[in-house]
This record gives sequence, structure tokens and C-alpha cells, in this order.
Amino acid sequence: MQVLVVGGTGTLGRQIARNALDAGHQVRCMVRAPRKASFLQEWGCELTRGDLLEPDSLDYALDGVDAVIDAATSRPTDPQSVYVTDWDGKLNLLRACERAGVSRFVFVSLLGAHRHRDVPLMDIKACTENLLESSDLDYTILQGAAFMQGVISQFAIPVLESQTVWVSGTPTAIAYMNTQDMARFAVSALGRPETIRGSYPVVGPKAWNTGELVQLCERYSGKTARVFRVQPLLIRLMQGVASFFEPAVNVAERLAFAEVTGGGQELNAPMDTCYAAFGLDPEQTTSMEAYIREYYDTILKRLREMEADLDKDAKKKLPF
Repeated sequence: MQVLVVGGTGTLGRQIARNALDAGHQVRCMVRAPRKASFLQEWGCELTRGDLLEPDSLDYALDGVDAVIDAATSRPTDPQSVYVTDWDGKLNLLRACERAGVSRFVFVSLLGAHRHRDVPLMDIKACTENLLESSDLDYTILQGAAFMQGVISQFAIPVLESQTVWVSGTPTAIAYMNTQDMARFAVSALGRPETIRGSYPVVGPKAWNTGELVQLCERYSGKTARVFRVQPLLIRLMQGVASFFEPAVNVAERLAFAEVTGGGQELNAPMDTCYAAFGLDPEQTTSMEAYIREYYDTILKRLREMEADLDKDAKKKLPF
């Protein structure tokens, strides 16, 4: 199929593009800055410059396309509200699909979006799901929880570097998933008619809370973590202050997500039906233990190699 990947330079989008190429699809990635996406072109993707807020660019990107995989979401550096970058952009994309006659649409959403309508990003995901369900599109909705890649910056690196690990709210168990595994579901949907007009939870093998993640990082890094718990009241105060300033609106909206990750309500779901529908093997899904262990094994090996190289250089400078 000729597949358009929206959000191809993101952490998930690039994995979707890679997986779709490996599955034999022709892949076109719509990007805002083609120069920063040269790696996608090197893999074999076709690049087209486009922006969800520029309808004309969407018409051009969708020309000749059979299916769309939408993994786009606003970035923390975006100055505008997520209601502009995400919601207005999604409306433009869906309207463009209707104009182009592209009916197959795979959308990456968030698990529990309809339970957290007071959180802007969750509200947008829920509204987009409702919009797809009322449309004539052959959609498949993938409801993820969180990605393992985020655990590295939030927990693994601070523990390794003896920095403070910041946590907030009530410990919330989250079934993190590797982006590579989420990408397999997104691409598999294209060849599975039974997933059309269906919504599926797509989460990892086990839900982990912050305490368990810290202990896991301590075990595989050999370091002791320093944890500082932020009071929810402080998060809400920061959110309120940021919301007064237009350039910081995006920051305020993202701080609101702490209500989800620190609300104490588990983000997890049974996956048996999902694996059967997509024809995938659960044994191939990455576990958190394997992911963290591989990360630390790789990093610690590099550090040892660097220390060995430094020792060699130091010995070369000795006069004997």
C-alpha cells in the first residue's frame, strides 16, 4: 500500500515508518522540516513538506495515498495551545482525507481519554475518537498508555547519574509499551480487515508504578536513587501561573497531564482480544525488565570502553 505517516519524525512515527517499510509498503512521511528528516529518506521513505494547520499541504501529501497512520501530536516546544495544534490539525487532516477519497485511517490515541476530559490532550484524543466513530472512514483506533522511551529520561538517566528523580501525586501503575511494539500494531492494522471501525487498547505486558520503576533502575544500574515527591498542589499552582501567559499555555496544558499519571487510577487493559485481532504474538512484545536491562547494559559497556580508552591515553603520556 501507499501509506502516509503523519508525525514521522517523532519517537513513535519513525518506528511506524521503519516497520511499514519492512512490511513492504511504500511510505510517504509528511514533515514540517524536511532537512531534519533526512534519515527517513535514507531508509527509503518519500518526504513531503506539510503542516496539519495548512490544508493545501495536506491535499498534496494525500495524493495517491491508500492509507494514513496518524501518530502526530504537539511538542512541548510548540508555542500554541494543543487545541490549535492537535484539534484543529486533526480536523484539517480528516477533512483532507474525505476530499482525497482516502478511507483507511489508523489513529494513535490514549487509553482512558474519555475518563479524563478535563486534561486538554486527553480531551482532544476523546473528541477525535468520537469524530472518527461518526465518520464514514475505515478507522482503527489504538489506545496506548505511555512509552518505555519516556522512562529513560524520567528514571533511568537520573538514577545512573545520581540525580534526583522527581515524582508527583499518588503512585499510578502504567502499562508502558515500547514504541517498536506499538508500531507493529499500527502497521499490522493495514492488513487486518477485522480491525476496521474498531478501538483497541495497546499496552505493555505489565503495569508499573514509580516506586517499582525506581527499584528496577537501581537493580540494573547498581546505583541508589534519590527520589523527591512533588505535592499535587504545587503542580496545580505552576499550571495556574503558566496559563496566564500565552507563550506558556502549552506548558500549562501539559502540566495538567500530571492528573493522569499521578491520579492513582491504573492505566492498563487486557490484551488477549487485541493480539488475536492484529495477528501478533504477545511473546514478541518487549517487557520493561528487558528494556531497562538492555539500556543499562549498553550504556555501562560504553562507559567502560571510554574509561579504558582514557587509561590508554594516560599511559601513553607517561615518560616510562
